[in-house]
Amino acid sequence: MKVRSIMGALCAAGLMAGAVAAQAAENVTVLHWWTSGGESKAVGVLKDDLQKQGYVWKDFAVAGGAGAAAMTALKTKVISGDAPSAAQIKGPLIQDWADQGVLVNIDSAATDWKQNLPPEIDKIIKYKGHTVAAPFSVHRVNWLYVNKAALDKIGAKVPTTWPEFFAVADKLKAAGIQPVAMGGQPWQDLTLWEDVVLSQGPAFYKKALVDLDQATLTSPQMLSVFDTVRKIQGYFDTGRNGRDWNLATAMVINGKAGMQFMGDWAKGEFENAGKKAGKDYICAPVPGTANAYTFNVDSFVFFQQKGEKNATPGQLALAKTIMTPAFQEQFSLLKGSVPVRLGVKMDKFDDCAKKSYADEQTAIKSGGFVPSLAHGMAQGDATAGAITDVVTKFMNSQQDSKSAVAALAKAAKVK
Repeated sequence: MKVRSIMGALCAAGLMAGAVAAQAAENVTVLHWWTSGGESKAVGVLKDDLQKQGYVWKDFAVAGGAGAAAMTALKTKVISGDAPSAAQIKGPLIQDWADQGVLVNIDSAATDWKQNLPPEIDKIIKYKGHTVAAPFSVHRVNWLYVNKAALDKIGAKVPTTWPEFFAVADKLKAAGIQPVAMGGQPWQDLTLWEDVVLSQGPAFYKKALVDLDQATLTSPQMLSVFDTVRKIQGYFDTGRNGRDWNLATAMVINGKAGMQFMGDWAKGEFENAGKKAGKDYICAPVPGTANAYTFNVDSFVFFQQKGEKNATPGQLALAKTIMTPAFQEQFSLLKGSVPVRLGVKMDKFDDCAKKSYADEQTAIKSGGFVPSLAHGMAQGDATAGAITDVVTKFMNSQQDSKSAVAALAKAAKVK
């Protein structure tokens, strides 16, 4: 069931009639899908911080499907009138849920947020001028991970342009090393594709993937994007179908492959394997994207409790805690991200995170800070899904770039 149909279901069930007493603030039910090792530790910090304030954390973790299973569970809960206190929602979906009239604003907890958040993110968490979501951290999507030993073996430097990338890939191949490790899932295809779109410049990226400008989507530049993706595919191995992203990362870690396109969450795999940034592996912007930054920001939205229109004390405490400098630091250190709050000290972070944070500040000032389509920040589910289908079909067939561009323009009209 789509988010937009939930209000109708609520009304039909008679569950919107009248506000009743708010749920006790001492019980804060939190729906999320942070269930892996590092993610679980990160959310555990929030649980501990909230319980120290006298509230009881009720964990509602739903694993699987990159949040898809959690969204199904959430819709069921909201329709039945048993919405969680908070739920992990991001990007345009925040606005979709707010449109249903089922969220509460957390303005009183967010009095200093505007000056401490990038403008692009402050906009995402607001609805009709009110703050309805609390942001956690920023993941940079446009990273290229490189095995340093493999790079040293061929006497090459980290590529910063596509010609340099293909030259390095050829040398790796000649040395018996798989040039590129790639998984075989639609979101991974879209991640690579949007990386190449970004390499055309952040202004082009915004027009194409944020504004969905038809002239941009059908331009010669977009044709070259598909051509470049097809050329990159020539450096994949034949066993990528169905492969998870972390298994592709393992190929780079163990030296079977030289490079991988993946967001900064991949860094946790290197760390778990005892590898050090700068020594064992290198993280660098995708070729052509040094001055740009595709962001992926997780956040919590807060639901009305038993029809109560105002946020409970527990909800406000949760929101305040999420945006404190101390929590922002602790959470990102465990999650592999960087703090979404500006001005948090980066002393304890590794070289990759420090570079990510510095590049973020530069991109914000230059206009290169853009939302990731592949990770739910740029478009709603219907549009993003239609574009994903186009990219996945292209990358798993012999379709030519011209027909893929035509299909892309059509997919961008899906709402």
